[in-house]
Amino acid sequence: MKVKIGVAESSRVVELEVDDLEAFQKRIEDGFSSGEGLLWFEDTKKHKVGIPKERIAFVEVDIADERQSVGFGA
Repeated sequence: MKVKIGVAESSRVVELEVDDLEAFQKRIEDGFSSGEGLLWFEDTKKHKVGIPKERIAFVEVDIADERQSVGFGA
């Protein structure tokens, strides 16, 4: 599942591929309720990115089926 995190006051959008949406949402919610200043995220390819909590502008989840095909077919 693709997740996009917008960075405030920047045109930067961080895109991650996550397997467990509920775990990702819990990580976001726990990070905002705790005293953490930097939230670390890891995607399905084990890439890590840290984003300062106060710089997160939005979180967007794309739950569309990624197996959609493009082109001609029966």
